[in-house]
Amino acid sequence: MSKISARHVNVRYGAKQALFDVGVEIPENSVTALIGASGCGKSTFLRCLNRMNDTIEGCRVEGEILVGGQDINAPDQDVVHLRSWIGMVFQKPNPFPKSIYDNVAYGPRIHRLAGSKGALDALVVGSLQKAGLFEEVKDRLLEPGTSLSGGQQQRLCIARAIALNPEIILMDEPCSALDPIATARIEELITELKDNFTIVIVTHSMQQAARVSQQTCFFHLGKVIEAGATSRMFTSPQHQQTQDYITGRYG
Repeated sequence: MSKISARHVNVRYGAKQALFDVGVEIPENSVTALIGASGCGKSTFLRCLNRMNDTIEGCRVEGEILVGGQDINAPDQDVVHLRSWIGMVFQKPNPFPKSIYDNVAYGPRIHRLAGSKGALDALVVGSLQKAGLFEEVKDRLLEPGTSLSGGQQQRLCIARAIALNPEIILMDEPCSALDPIATARIEELITELKDNFTIVIVTHSMQQAARVSQQTCFFHLGKVIEAGATSRMFTSPQHQQTQDYITGRYG
């Protein structure tokens, strides 16, 4: 069953068109990887899914994006609510200049998701546990989030996204700034999280897409060339362009 349906999506930055008639179906409780060369439109498409492109001056998005059957571009769509429902983890870990505890508690406080201090404590602990970080930081919750290692900071950002109880988590190259050990930990975490969340990940690493995703979409020059089960796309792609990219002939 599709959690996200994108149809005829076009994106322009002023006079420059970045996406051309993109159509993608993203299944529920799975990991979908968006791959393609730098500048191919994969991050632009990811930002369409929680309307982050709204923050870019001169950006125009056309087409239909349904999330759980709702048109997220509808004029009456509450964008603040949308972004709590569709969390985002960025390329570079970006913890707030607050304590580890307050990084995770920030969103639930704003959205009033916890009725008491005890409920908020439980939510913070639960989010850190789901992000695989609690055991490492349980005695340091009042220390700054910025005191953590890069991999831990990225897991803190994942915990921060989880704390709002989203249905979808978007990840824009979440491991590109991390070392191989931290990358492996994040990949394990992504695999665990897919049981409870729909995950869409932009990655420049074909090996990462093959390891963590069940579905892959290959973008080239602003168009989706091919989308389907990761296992099939990496073993018997249907388009020569996909074959050339996967085998490293360009990109």
